[in-house]
Amino acid sequence: MAKFNSSDILKILRKFNIANEDNVPRNIEELKKISADEFSEIFTFKFNKNKFFVIIDGTAEDDESYIREILRKNFGEIEGRLIENPLDSMMSFAIPFEGKDVYLFQNIQSKKRLDVYLAEKYPEFSRATIQKYIKNGFVEVNGKLAKKPKDLVDEKSKILISIPDKKVEKVDFSIIFEDENVVVINKPRGVLTHSKGVLNDEFTVADFFESRGAKFAKGTNRVGIVHRLDRETSGVIIGAKNDETAKKLQKQFSERTTKKTYLAIVKGSLNPKKAIIDLPIARNGSAPSTFMVHAKGKTAQTKYEVIDENNELSLVKLTPKTGRTHQLRVHLSYLKHPILGDRVYDKTITKAESEQRMFLHAQTLEITIPPKNGEKDSQRMVFEAEIPEGFKLNHNE
Repeated sequence: MAKFNSSDILKILRKFNIANEDNVPRNIEELKKISADEFSEIFTFKFNKNKFFVIIDGTAEDDESYIREILRKNFGEIEGRLIENPLDSMMSFAIPFEGKDVYLFQNIQSKKRLDVYLAEKYPEFSRATIQKYIKNGFVEVNGKLAKKPKDLVDEKSKILISIPDKKVEKVDFSIIFEDENVVVINKPRGVLTHSKGVLNDEFTVADFFESRGAKFAKGTNRVGIVHRLDRETSGVIIGAKNDETAKKLQKQFSERTTKKTYLAIVKGSLNPKKAIIDLPIARNGSAPSTFMVHAKGKTAQTKYEVIDENNELSLVKLTPKTGRTHQLRVHLSYLKHPILGDRVYDKTITKAESEQRMFLHAQTLEITIPPKNGEKDSQRMVFEAEIPEGFKLNHNE
């Protein structure tokens, strides 16, 4: 089990850009360790009068709802934020530290100045920049235009930042299913599930969910989002329109009771034609936004079956048994059969291949959705996203 002292905690805070080189170990106060269960450990402490939690969990899948559930089981409902990994452009929360994945949660209870609150929550923007947005009328609090940077807010405040002079091109999503609780779409490749910061000039899946009436996580950059697909991955993704539905869907993802299948075109010919890849995955310490097969990593299992092949490529059906970040891409790359067009994990990619899409498509999602108004029973449903054009192999006679 981990034995972290004040110096270790300070190093972790620096990795998350919460502390700087001017801070010293004595700035860490009231450090306590709690063993949540056989898999999890939690360290609580105060830094700059703010209460923080460092969570170490070997079973976590970089999933915010899962980490919040660990805290909820040990401390009850806690208001605050799970701090994002500032080194990861792909949006994650864990940072590797001494061979472990650590998560940082800040407990936010008391009211703070609006500019201070936003600067802490979104460190990618300076406080001066945030003050400028407030003064220019780009910030709303609880549906009303913020007047001054010194206005007081707390974690319950619904804050929306928008830049009206930025042109955002809307994306035409194909809706697979929709009712008053969920919306299911076929995400095109090249579209972000949600932006990393509050200010963006891209139309995301979260923006579309909000346009369909989603209220879950309203006022954030993740409206309706309960799971993610990488930017270059196309396919089925489900959004929650309300808080109750979000909790039910998130629980299924964290407990792995959902079932997902993917299609991929990979390089070479896989042998055997059907098998289970059982290789642990860990974060790549030299490139924190990527992952790698590692003996000390987390358990990761992928079932594959070759559907079609030619002299150079194979069309493969993939069924992940676990949900590690980049799991399919890492497993196939390790087997020397990288996904065609994967600019991150294909070390042999050509210039021509890098200019095309990554051939990974989330084809089906099996999940239980809440009952509609007036109905009693939940429904177990399988949603299928139409396969993109060109997602097939050529066979030259």
